Amino acid sequence: MLDELRHLLLIVDHGTFTEAARRAHLSQPALTASIRRLEDQLGARLLDRGPGGAALTAAGAALVPRARAALAAVEDGARAVAEVAGRRRGEVRIGAGATACTYLLPTVLAQYRRKHPGVRLLLREAFTDQLEAWLHDGELDLAVTTSPTRGALPGPPGSSDPWLDDELIVVGGPGPAAERDVWVTFATGSPVRTMLLRHVPADRIVMELGSIAAIKGNVRAGIGLALVSRASVRADLGTGALVEVPQSWTPLSRRLILRHRGVDRLPPAAAALRELLLATAPRLAPLPRPAARGRGRRRART
Repeated sequence: MLDELRHLLLIVDHGTFTEAARRAHLSQPALTASIRRLEDQLGARLLDRGPGGAALTAAGAALVPRARAALAAVEDGARAVAEVAGRRRGEVRIGAGATACTYLLPTVLAQYRRKHPGVRLLLREAFTDQLEAWLHDGELDLAVTTSPTRGALPGPPGSSDPWLDDELIVVGGPGPAAERDVWVTFATGSPVRTMLLRHVPADRIVMELGSIAAIKGNVRAGIGLALVSRASVRADLGTGALVEVPQSWTPLSRRLILRHRGVDRLPPAAAALRELLLATAPRLAPLPRPAARGRGRRRART
């Protein structure tokens, strides 16, 4: 049934039997026969074919996420066996947001590489929703994500580890622009942007950017203020390139968690990185805030 599930997902992902057959290196009749076998085994029609391509039935829509999870589990198992049997040195696929990728993970990943030089590390940057989708589909082993607002860890039991609490502050450039009540932030989908919009009207946002480096660069130039992780601006605050601009609602705190599909499903190389991340989390937490100086004392209008 695994091949049939793969064929179904190819059709769903590419929209037509023609393209799915090409990617599966099958003839269209062979692909059609594969889908019919799957439908016969499950006792339900999964796809409707029309002029615009193939569309999922209600039964097919219910099957697709479970098919992705099942294939991901098989791939996890195959990788684990290959690593234990010595046929493969290991591979770890991890994802995180911009701040974690740039400021929190590099030292840990470098330490991991020194301990496991033969393991291939793949790091992908995205917002939490995309990371969760990649994790569910088996494209990631681990993901650093933002915990839901209500504090409940997402996913099935055992699939999340509290990692660290990240402090968010408002910063501005060293000149008068630090006092302007306009904002630079991430694009829609960013958890930091969501937190900002609880306190700042959307019409005060003048830039939506895709990286923490771009945000810091524009704030340093005096465009406006930004809500960012203290860990991402520690060096800038030390040199005076940026100043902290306290608000009535800052600092904020967000819980970062380490997500996976269950400890027992992690291949050995990924399990080793999880253990290192949990062991080093206390050293990654931002240092206590220094006493405000100069412009950093001034409270911007909110």
